Amino acid sequence: MSTLSAPAVTLETAAKAAGLVLTPLEPGKDFHGEPTVRASLSLATVPGRSVTLELGHGFDAANPKFAAGIAEFFAEAAVRLLNPNPDATVTFHGLPLTFTNFSWPFHGSSSGADTYIVHGDVNLADGLGSPLHAKVSGSLTRTFAEVLPALEQPFAESFIYNAVRKVLDQGQLEMVKSGNRQPVPVTTRYYSAKQGKFIFNDASPELRSRFLDIKTYWLSYVLTGGTPTPIWIADPRDAQYLNTTAADLRKLAQGLQAEGKLTLSPDGDWATATQATIDRGEYFRGLMEEALSFTRPTFNEDMRAGNTNM
Repeated sequence: MSTLSAPAVTLETAAKAAGLVLTPLEPGKDFHGEPTVRASLSLATVPGRSVTLELGHGFDAANPKFAAGIAEFFAEAAVRLLNPNPDATVTFHGLPLTFTNFSWPFHGSSSGADTYIVHGDVNLADGLGSPLHAKVSGSLTRTFAEVLPALEQPFAESFIYNAVRKVLDQGQLEMVKSGNRQPVPVTTRYYSAKQGKFIFNDASPELRSRFLDIKTYWLSYVLTGGTPTPIWIADPRDAQYLNTTAADLRKLAQGLQAEGKLTLSPDGDWATATQATIDRGEYFRGLMEEALSFTRPTFNEDMRAGNTNM
């Protein structure tokens, strides 16, 4: 693996600058068996918790044009690893999720279509061991891929995860016990060339506050085993998803604190569920069930029952 020596040093330096420990690079394979390079990122202060980094074998991490993107990815990962469940999130309508088994980087579609594909799993994280999940296939057109610095995890993970959340919000992705891989197209409708950024939701402050309320219940309480634990309330990934800023999320969280729904850290970045939020568990689980129902293809139910003119 001598050809990776320079990129390895670059990645180690960037990880150290973010306060991360990078395990030695090792060979891996992507969804189609093509060679990749894998490592894990962790914090020395939080043992047993890590996130996976996977890059294309030929990716030159030492190229200066990638430095800013890699540094940003590592810096966010370092903070996200302080969460009790770094891979957990929620959707706008109330589904608690975890993202797992993503196979980076993007690869060309095997169907011959003019697209790049990345595969992964999204799981319902209801705290009760739900088997519901969706195997997803995120896709970019080759034209749209030109927007990215590279088709690699540090430059694409956030918007792919947000696209999955958006498709769930639209009821176009079904959570099942078993099933085939479902498409998640990332199109230009999610990207503003004029503003140079992704846009997934145009929500009011009230709805963004509701999102933070939902997030606090699931991530700070349910997914910690019932022990209220601080979570990163101003995650830039959520800011992108909600078409706002981390500063706005902090401000909205202050409003929720005033209502007694969470307790903020002095810097306003970390929120812990209060008893008032814990006591509204039935409300949050109701939102989850409504969101799940919206993703189910109810148009098939009459056909399944034999009530059809076809």
